[in-house]
Amino acid sequence: MMNKQTLLWLDDSRDPFEDDWLNFSPIGKDVIVKWVKSYNEFVDWITFNGLPEGICFDHDLGDVNEKNKFEKTGYDCAKWLVDYCEINNKSIPPYSIQSANTVGKENIDKYFKNYIKFIS
Repeated sequence: MMNKQTLLWLDDSRDPFEDDWLNFSPIGKDVIVKWVKSYNEFVDWITFNGLPEGICFDHDLGDVNEKNKFEKTGYDCAKWLVDYCEINNKSIPPYSIQSANTVGKENIDKYFKNYIKFIS
């Protein structure tokens, strides 16, 4: 019997089990979903469990400061993930971005693509 792959779902509001959000999964829908809602939960999960087989990113994670700016975003998570992979000699897992923030989505995707191009 094969073990199911793990999908790390980073999103402060979209429930991966509702509607068809798992259509965004880069590793399919028949997965174990671990839902994290913040930068700290994202970092803690990977630090404790290691890399999942796939990750879905949201950009705006709901933590806003007094100036109404987002404290830590999915982009911050992407940068942390690149550092983690660099330090631990790992590859970026397959990823997808379900964010409605088109600029944030593009920034995350470009960051990963530039890193992958840089190391290959």
